[in-house]
Amino acid sequence: MSMATASFDSSARQCSSSSLNPVLLVTCLLLMCGLLMMTSASVEIASSQYGDPFYHFKRQGFFALMGLFVMVVTLKVPIVFWRRSSWFLLMGSYALLLLVLVPGIGKVVNGSARWIDLGFFNLQPSELAKVFIVIYLAAFLERNLDEVRDDWSGFLKPMLVIGTAAALLQLEPDHGSMVILILTTFCMIFLAGAKLYRFVLMLVVVTGAATFLALTKPYVIVRFSSYLNPWAAENVYAGSYQLTQALIAFGRGEWLGVGLGNSIQKLYFLPEAHNDFVLAIIGEELGLLGVSLVVLLFCLLVYFAFSIGKAAQQKQSLFSAFIAYGLALLFAGQALINIGVNIGLLPTKGLTLPFLSYGGASLIVSCFKVALLVRIQYETENLVSDAACRVRSDEREG
Repeated sequence: MSMATASFDSSARQCSSSSLNPVLLVTCLLLMCGLLMMTSASVEIASSQYGDPFYHFKRQGFFALMGLFVMVVTLKVPIVFWRRSSWFLLMGSYALLLLVLVPGIGKVVNGSARWIDLGFFNLQPSELAKVFIVIYLAAFLERNLDEVRDDWSGFLKPMLVIGTAAALLQLEPDHGSMVILILTTFCMIFLAGAKLYRFVLMLVVVTGAATFLALTKPYVIVRFSSYLNPWAAENVYAGSYQLTQALIAFGRGEWLGVGLGNSIQKLYFLPEAHNDFVLAIIGEELGLLGVSLVVLLFCLLVYFAFSIGKAAQQKQSLFSAFIAYGLALLFAGQALINIGVNIGLLPTKGLTLPFLSYGGASLIVSCFKVALLVRIQYETENLVSDAACRVRSDEREG
């Protein structure tokens, strides 16, 4: 009897134990890489502007600690809380996106009102809004799965939700976040089982609307034309200046880079070197090898997120599964657009690279998203381990 009890206790410990979490491991590697390369990219500009070469490093380190604190708190919150709060989170998203448009509250930078100055850092409402809207969509898809699959109403209702958010983002304007949010919504609905022809019709509508907006915004046409021919004499020192300087950085880096800290482009040649174009500095200092490692880490993060969603879906935890899919798509979309902009595959857009670019809002929200993924994984694995332990217990009792 004692041997059976000892064996059962050992099995229970095995059921409750867990190895090093791969999502947290990849996140830590991205955080460390981000702190290192963001500091390298910002040393010169921080020294000249603030008299402290480590000014940005200190602030980013503080944001990283805040992000870790948010992560710890989020890990303790059950997923059911987010389901029950999904409607309030959606309303909170709209409120934040409206608040940033209020004169005196929204901070305008380079013609865009995307930030709210909180004193110690600038909050970017679109970062939080994207996550909250994904949570609402996950709850909607779980509640109305059959309607989404079979009826136009189930397809159009989330489109109205996203259309409202997209209109508010257009007013800022923040086209990068708008594109990511729309594509994430489309993919989530597709993963829920909506019919393909509905996406084709909706894509035609969205493409037409995007074309109309582009034609009514002269600066969009200028940016697109400079993207198509960045090395033209009229573009190289105008609309495509950042892109050409980024491409020079990648060219200088070649395979293995010029060495950590030895970048020339960060010496006032490449604007936003520590922010939107930090990948170009990685390419210059660490070469193709360094860029490939960063891309690999993001691929692993997205893969693990989809794996967590698939595991939750197999256990019929549809809300958790759709959140995981949505967060994976947010990470993938933001990384793909930033990387595409840096290497010239996409028109220049002000969009940060998660964990690597300088900025408190992006870093803290990225940590929040990772914590949600880990919490989903924890709850899903507990369902599996509890079931396995019950089976073993029943076998021993029998």
